[in-house]
Amino acid sequence: MRASNPVLSRLAEAARVSLSTTSRGDVMTRSGTAGKAVILLVLTIFSASFTWSQMVAGNTAVLMPSLLVGGIGGFITALVVSFKPNTAPVAAPIYAALQGLLLGSISALYALRTTVDGVTDPKSSIVTQAIILTFAVALGVLTLYRMNILRATEGFRRIVIGATVGIAVFYLVNIVLSMFNVNLGYTMSSSPMAIGINLLIAGVAAMNLVLNFDDIDQAVAMGAPKRMEWYGAFGLMVTLIWLYLELLRLLSRLQDRDD
Repeated sequence: MRASNPVLSRLAEAARVSLSTTSRGDVMTRSGTAGKAVILLVLTIFSASFTWSQMVAGNTAVLMPSLLVGGIGGFITALVVSFKPNTAPVAAPIYAALQGLLLGSISALYALRTTVDGVTDPKSSIVTQAIILTFAVALGVLTLYRMNILRATEGFRRIVIGATVGIAVFYLVNIVLSMFNVNLGYTMSSSPMAIGINLLIAGVAAMNLVLNFDDIDQAVAMGAPKRMEWYGAFGLMVTLIWLYLELLRLLSRLQDRDD
């Protein structure tokens, strides 16, 4: 048991609490978690389609309110699920819907930067490329994980978690400095260094999927209660959303260099 892994620790605790009260049909399964993840993905896409359709219709005034509601609401909901996993069956779908508003707004703002003869052309934007690339990377990581080529060993886990914490600190410093009009030259840059950093961050996001898959497998092996499928699916969605945003940013930088 990995006591150093907070996600797995919560799932393990849920398994211990319910071990004597649940039947075999009431325990967490891989297929059940995958089904919950699909539900959350559909909710996210449905919610994102609202802000995207508003952009296509020319109603761009809705983008910033949707971005703020989705961003702040999603962050708060994510904290609730993280510290109270039992709330996942209700809170995870709410999180997915709120993040859909955020992703739809961000995607629309990126799409508005893509113009053909001065006219915005959503169909030719980098958004579609980022979506396809996100699913391709996720499928590739899952395949390598199932083939035991990528394994969540203790050393691998420590490296990925350490890198993830470092990235979080990096972004936090960027946000704080931006409040004082200090620019580190990364956020809006399309320099080779910025692209390299962005590519590294996207790689770390992809490697977090390995930890997600391993957490789910370990929870299933420990007999976690079925309601924790929502918690496992929530973890997958958090990583997929992060990966999508990083790939979208990366494609935008590459496009700026081509221009």
